[in-house]
Amino acid sequence: MTLPIFDDVAEAQRTVLRRVSLDEVVVPPSMLDANERLFGERISPDEAVRRIVADVRGRGDAAIREWSAKLDGFGGGALEVPRAEIEAAAARLDPDLLDALRLSAEQIERFHKRQARNSWVDFSAEGALGQIVVPLQRVGLYAPGGSAPLPSSLLMAAIPARVAGVDEIVVCSPPQRATGTVADIVLAAALVAGVDRVFAIGGAQAIAAMAYGSESVPQVDKIAGPGNLFVVLAKRQVYGVVGIEALPGPTETMVIADANADPRLAAADLLAQAEHDLVASAILLTPSRALAEAVQAEVSRQLEQLSRAEIAAQSIAARGGAVVVPDLDAAFALANAYAPEHLCLLVDEPWQHVGKVRNAGGIFLGERSFEVLGDYVAGPSHIMPTGGTARYASPVNVDDFRKVISLVGLNEAALARIGPAAARLARAEGLTAHESAVRQRLGE
Repeated sequence: MTLPIFDDVAEAQRTVLRRVSLDEVVVPPSMLDANERLFGERISPDEAVRRIVADVRGRGDAAIREWSAKLDGFGGGALEVPRAEIEAAAARLDPDLLDALRLSAEQIERFHKRQARNSWVDFSAEGALGQIVVPLQRVGLYAPGGSAPLPSSLLMAAIPARVAGVDEIVVCSPPQRATGTVADIVLAAALVAGVDRVFAIGGAQAIAAMAYGSESVPQVDKIAGPGNLFVVLAKRQVYGVVGIEALPGPTETMVIADANADPRLAAADLLAQAEHDLVASAILLTPSRALAEAVQAEVSRQLEQLSRAEIAAQSIAARGGAVVVPDLDAAFALANAYAPEHLCLLVDEPWQHVGKVRNAGGIFLGERSFEVLGDYVAGPSHIMPTGGTARYASPVNVDDFRKVISLVGLNEAALARIGPAAARLARAEGLTAHESAVRQRLGE
């Protein structure tokens, strides 16, 4: 298995560049088999999530424990991780690793503190109009755990929430089968990020618990954070009861490289994405056929050195590719249509091309400003829009954890000037009570 090369752009658009919606995801037979064992029926992941969410909503902690036992192999003990255990987990961590978490947290906090947005009120002869910017009261964050704990994702959501001034930050992360509790590194990240409470709950049952509340888990106002297919489907189902920041899909990167790019670094960036999972997308756009071939050779060579080589190889073969384009302008046109989560510019003078980008979760400029730095320590949140949603969505940021309340304080002068128009518009819409409310104040 190696990196496919597409000389025909139209073919690439039909295949590797084609977007698939959440409802079009091909469910592997093994997942349907697992659902049949759990539910006694061969049901879809969406229906499985619907049943779990309904059960947790109706039975609270009892349902959470049962589903945790079935899905994570652990249902005993307290659902909430005691503060002492969180602190002990941090103490058990390698000091260098703990220092890395702290550096990451400092970088994320410094970046997001620059995202200023303040309340404002404009006073005039007609009174006042304004906006009150307030933080959410309680936010729930999902931190992937299980076989591959992701403490960085916890930092990338919790710290913007803390900078926003959220009153209480609650985290759910699945218990590890070997210990029955959350991974030490995730607990350490929670401590570093200033999280208030941590619960050893994973999957759809965690999302349902935070959305509806239970005897142990408080109901939150908004849920954020990445997760597997079941977590994403659960977030979609509870949206409206709570807010969500996005429906994060499989991770993706797009590299635009010119003929002068280093094929070793381009290959390394593609593989860094492909090793996430079998459905990750790693795509190269280049006007140089020679570079595409050199990157293809480098991918094959570097794969041999990776601990997750099998996953990366399957991902590259099935969902990756190098697309040979006529020129860099064509590459940027394809990138804007694809709207990648990560867009890496391995080109001469990358700053000259920034203005060509309309749709991307993040732009990484040059060979020394690569995506992996953004994954951990650059500062912006690495929880970015996937699946083409960068056409309209943004990375997780401070605004995800605060809201705006409109302020209206008008006086008689304003009423005299704009009241008649309000009455006329109300009458045009057939809302006579609206019209009456205006005219009574106008003395008509």
